[in-house]
Amino acid sequence: MPIKRYGSGQTGAGGKPLPFARAVEANGWLHVSGQVAMENGEIIDGGIVAQTHKTIGNLIAILHEAGYGVEHIVRVGVWLDDPRDFWSFNKIYQDYFGAHPPARACVQASMMVDCKVEIDCVAYKTPDA
Repeated sequence: MPIKRYGSGQTGAGGKPLPFARAVEANGWLHVSGQVAMENGEIIDGGIVAQTHKTIGNLIAILHEAGYGVEHIVRVGVWLDDPRDFWSFNKIYQDYFGAHPPARACVQASMMVDCKVEIDCVAYKTPDA
């Protein structure tokens, strides 16, 4: 089965090209690159609540583009800039994934862009399902 790449050649902050695909699919597995609260190449204003909604929305948009849904997610990785945001983040996260909770890791990390949260995921569905 061939490897399919989604969204390579996109641009980020300042119109700079991003050297990675938003997602890569192979044999039913979809690996979605880390998403942040980016809109039109810029991080949106707002704290953890607004940025979490936008970040998860960006992640779900990529899943849907590839024909997957949140029910297909098997693992999520979360990076938070500030550990004090954990409970606010977790409440919003549960609203999106409560019915289909995937495995998850959540850590504090210094971000490469000026954001509060970054999320990636791995999803799976039977090929041609």
